[in-house]
Amino acid sequence: MLQMNKLLAQGAGLSNVLIKRATTVELDWDVRQKSRFAATDSAGRELAIFLPRGQAVRGGDVLVGEDGSLVRVIAAPQKVLHITWCKDHGTAFDLMRAAYHLGNRHVPIELQPDHLKIEPDHVLADMLRSMHMIVHEADLPFEPEGGAYGGHVTNDGHSHHGHHHQHHHAHGEHEHDHHHGH
Repeated sequence: MLQMNKLLAQGAGLSNVLIKRATTVELDWDVRQKSRFAATDSAGRELAIFLPRGQAVRGGDVLVGEDGSLVRVIAAPQKVLHITWCKDHGTAFDLMRAAYHLGNRHVPIELQPDHLKIEPDHVLADMLRSMHMIVHEADLPFEPEGGAYGGHVTNDGHSHHGHHHQHHHAHGEHEHDHHHGH
């Protein structure tokens, strides 16, 4: 059994040729959110994956074996609820409102500009339909958002862990200390 204990997010640092040449493993979200699991790659090799706790595996990530071999991860289609807003009776803002209510329930959610995806849940599906959302069950890859405080990789492949944005001020504005002595 080949041990894999290193993950390169989206194949960072690897040439496209190496990534294309790598074997693949297709995994659903339930498996990819675990740090220790077994799988079989496209060449039939048995893999034992041992990653740091809390590190989720995303579609497009590359696992590195102790022998140096590379295995590209594919997000397997799985049962999800595909959620869109009703173009006849609502607005795109309804999708944002639905995401807010799902987030309030700490539901793993994939956010896209024109739809949301969550794991099947009939209670949540009913809630969303009562909000006039269109909810369909589908078999699709599922890539939920990482936590607000954990590093995650966006669809453009950029990691935003530890990335800080500078605040920009309009001409004439300035920062000042809000701790005034009284």
